[in-house]
Amino acid sequence: MSNLDMNKKIELVKNLLKAIHRGESVEELRKKFGSVLAQVSPFEIPLIEQQLVSEGISINDILKLCDLHVELFREYLASRELSNVPKGHPLDLLLKENEWILKQAEALGLYSSLLLRMQSVEDALKQLSTVASLATQLRALRMHYRKIQMIVFPYLERRGIVAVPRVLWGREDQVIVKLRKLFEEIAKAQQSKSIDDVKRVGELGMEIAKDIGELVFRENKILFPAIWTLFSEGEWAAIAEIADKIGWIVDARDREWRPSAKPVLPFEISASIDPKQAEKLPPEFREAALKGGLKPDTYEIRSFSDIDLDTGYLSVDEIKSLIKSLPLEITYADSNDRVTFFSESIFAKGFVRTKTILGRRIEFCHPPRLEKLVRATVDELKTGKANYKEFWTRLGDRIIRVLIVAVKNENGEYLGTAEIVEDFTDVINNVDEIKKKIMVL
Repeated sequence: MSNLDMNKKIELVKNLLKAIHRGESVEELRKKFGSVLAQVSPFEIPLIEQQLVSEGISINDILKLCDLHVELFREYLASRELSNVPKGHPLDLLLKENEWILKQAEALGLYSSLLLRMQSVEDALKQLSTVASLATQLRALRMHYRKIQMIVFPYLERRGIVAVPRVLWGREDQVIVKLRKLFEEIAKAQQSKSIDDVKRVGELGMEIAKDIGELVFRENKILFPAIWTLFSEGEWAAIAEIADKIGWIVDARDREWRPSAKPVLPFEISASIDPKQAEKLPPEFREAALKGGLKPDTYEIRSFSDIDLDTGYLSVDEIKSLIKSLPLEITYADSNDRVTFFSESIFAKGFVRTKTILGRRIEFCHPPRLEKLVRATVDELKTGKANYKEFWTRLGDRIIRVLIVAVKNENGEYLGTAEIVEDFTDVINNVDEIKKKIMVL
C-alpha cells in the first residue's frame, strides 16, 4: 500500500470520528463510509490508531470506532464470500468470536501505543493496569483457537490440506506465547517502575494487537470462506456438537440454525475437492492448499474387532496393554459392590490384589479396621453425596494417594466404584526438582 493510500484511510477515519461526534446514525455512516472503511484491514488499524493518537485525538473517541468498524467489516465479508450463514451456525459463532477478539485487540493496541508516549512513571503505571486488564480478557481467545485447531483443522487434513492448518496454528501459537510474555513484562514493569520496562510492554502489546488483527483477517477472509465451501451439513453438525463442549466466548444461546444431518467426524469421510468447489475457494487458500495436488487421508482407524469406547476404538488386546501401561492401579466394584476387575501396572505396584478377589465384596478386600470407612465411602458415592473421596497413606516408605470414585453412565446413573491407587513418593520428596522440569506448553 502506498503512503497516499494510507493517508486517505487516515483522513477517512478522522471524518468518521467527526460524524460520530455529530451523532449521525450507524445507517447513515454505513452509506457514507461503509464501502471504503470495510476495506481497512485489521492489521492496518494499529498504524492508523498510532497516527490518530499522535495528533491528539482522544482514546475514548477512537474506541467508539471499534464497534462500527467490526460491523462494517462483517457486512463487507457477507457481501463477498460468506453470505447466508445462519444465525447460531458454528461459522456464525466463530465470526462473532473474531469480532469480539478484534475489538479487544484494537483496544490493546491503542492503549499500548499510549505507553510509548508516557514520560511520567506514575501515569505510565496507571495506564499499565488498563493494558493488563485488556490482556487478561484476551486470554479467552485461546478457546477460539482451540476450536479451530482441534475441530476445524482435522476436516481439512482429511482432505489432504495440511499446509494451511499448520501455518495458521503456528501463527496462533505465536500469539499465545507472546501474550504469556506480555504478562511477564507487565509484572516486571510494575515491580521495577522503570519507564523503559513500561515501554517494552507497549511495544509488545502493539505487536500482539497487530498479530491478532492479521489472524482475524486470515480466518475471516481465507479460512472461513474455504470451509464454508467445503464442509457438509454433517460435518458442521459434528463441529457444533463438539464446539459446545469446549465453549464459546460469545453468547451462543440464541440459535436459528439446526442441522438437518447427523454428525460426521473427520475419519468417517472420504472427501475429495471437486473442480466446482475449487473454483469457489478464496485464491489465497486455493494456491496454498491445492498447489502440487492433494493426497486425502484415507486411514481407517477402526477394524471389525474393535470396541467402540465413545471417544475412540480399541481392540481387546490394546485395552489390556494400555491399562497395564498406566502409572496407577485400578480396582473396580460393580453396583452390587462386588469386585469385577483390577489392573496391574508395569510401572507401579500398590496394594496386593489377586484374581481370587473377583466377585468379593469390596469392603472385604480391606482390613476389618477399615471396613466401616470403606462401606461409608461407597454409600456416599452411591447416594450422590460425593463424586469421589481422596485418601493419603503410606505403603512401606512409599507415599500413596487413593481416590475412590463413583463411576456413572452418561445419564448420571451409578454403575460402580473405582479405587485408583497412585504412588506420589517421588513427586512429594522432590518438589523443587519437579518444579525445575515444568514446561509451559
